[in-house]
Amino acid sequence: MARYTGADCKRCRREKQKLFLKGAKCESAKCPIEIRPYPPGEHGRGRTKDSEYLLQLREKQKCARIYGVLEKQFVNYYKEANQKTGKTGENLLRILESRLDNVVYRAGFAKSRDHARQLVRHGHITVNGRKNDIPSARVAVNDIVEVRESSRSLVPFQVAQGEAGEKTVPAWLEANAGKLRILVHSLPERQVIDTQVQEQLIVELYSK
Repeated sequence: MARYTGADCKRCRREKQKLFLKGAKCESAKCPIEIRPYPPGEHGRGRTKDSEYLLQLREKQKCARIYGVLEKQFVNYYKEANQKTGKTGENLLRILESRLDNVVYRAGFAKSRDHARQLVRHGHITVNGRKNDIPSARVAVNDIVEVRESSRSLVPFQVAQGEAGEKTVPAWLEANAGKLRILVHSLPERQVIDTQVQEQLIVELYSK
């Protein structure tokens, strides 16, 4: 399975904002964007003027990086969103939010989406009682996502239980930290998705 293996902090610097790819490090003074709030590279400080196309491209790159999706998969998500009824941009974000790794992250069972992806890949998560080790798997309304019984004593899940309540869980999910269980009440509407992207710019990019 293809995945990005480079430095996550460079991605935040390239987008000139925190994408929260490194969990607790993003909240600390050690976050590189706090020290160097400009794009990486020799000419990072000199990049001042962005064209319309570049703004659209950067918004697409930012969205893909936040959710940890590579280009081919992102394009497929866009095509699927475009075929659905409703606004394409909102459909796209709803598809990305319904990924299993994102649900585990949103519920507070992982420090970052990368961490959630690793937990899913290693077989620690079940959906409706069946093991699911595919991070890109999509949840549906009324699905029950749980940590496997044999995995509940592992440190990440013990930490998640200890820090229950510190992270706000979106209203479309119900997280029970004591039982390490997530109930999917619904798929999210745009107004409850706090991802800081302008999805209309992504639609304009792919509409050309």
